[in-house]
Amino acid sequence: MAAISGNNGFAFGVSSRKKKAKGIDVMKQAFLASFYLSLAAGIWGGMYVVSKYVLDYIPPFTLVWLRYAVALIVLGAVAVAKRERPPKNGRDWGMIITVGIIGYVVSISLQFVGTKWSNAHTASLITASTPAFVVLFARWLIGEALTWRKLGALLLATFGVIVIVGLGGGEESTFLGNVCLVGAAVTWALLSVLVKIASARLSVFSITTYAIFVALIGMTPMMLAEGPGLAASHWSVPVALGVLYLGVVSTAGAFFLWNKGMEMIDAGVGSLFFFFQPLVGSLFGRLFLQEQLDVSFWLGGALIAAGVAVAVRSEQSA
Repeated sequence: MAAISGNNGFAFGVSSRKKKAKGIDVMKQAFLASFYLSLAAGIWGGMYVVSKYVLDYIPPFTLVWLRYAVALIVLGAVAVAKRERPPKNGRDWGMIITVGIIGYVVSISLQFVGTKWSNAHTASLITASTPAFVVLFARWLIGEALTWRKLGALLLATFGVIVIVGLGGGEESTFLGNVCLVGAAVTWALLSVLVKIASARLSVFSITTYAIFVALIGMTPMMLAEGPGLAASHWSVPVALGVLYLGVVSTAGAFFLWNKGMEMIDAGVGSLFFFFQPLVGSLFGRLFLQEQLDVSFWLGGALIAAGVAVAVRSEQSA
């Protein structure tokens, strides 16, 4: 009996260590996912200011095409260095094409057109509705549980965005521009869930690189139909730097970071990090445009942080 008891004790000790190691792995994964998603959302927070400026010189579809061309050069160079091979399976290509068309052609085009016809303030607020749509798509497409904690975190962060940017869109906002921005939010939410599904079969780098390749092809007819949008007079150092930022940082870099983070964490939880976009956008406004940050900014920021903390805590305890 003593031997049996000893074996049981040994087995219990091994089981406890395995559970502890698993708990540490879950915490590490949640931390890395939080870092990737926060960084991606922060990059996009600055993107609205940059794209609003560049759109005064380059038409929307042409700018999206340039953004993808620059991003593909960067990702293509990395793919060659990594000896990354394209997917051979038709089902895998189907996933990549779906991600490229829905997310990188339709969603980004609607976002740029909406930003041009509206204003950065309204674009930031409307597209911040993306997490709500992610929760719905995740429930519908992959059966993620819709818990009270997730709903509470979503409401906290949503209210934080409203506190920061308010509800008024300003005189520059147009109805058609706002409709485009809502469409951008819905399609980006669908993209986030589709990427999570695709990452079960493909690497995040492959998904990002080849989906952007598909998007570049898809954007070419739209860019050509837009007419002669580029002229030598349009180019200046700030415009060129803006295009490089959009291509290298907010596309090649941020798309990969967002897709990687969404792969590692529950889609409904990961989507809440999108709320950092208007938060960082407001900070950039303060740093680069000397805009004032009042009490509502800090209160809204605290609510967003609280909502994300609640969601991440639920992910770790799951």
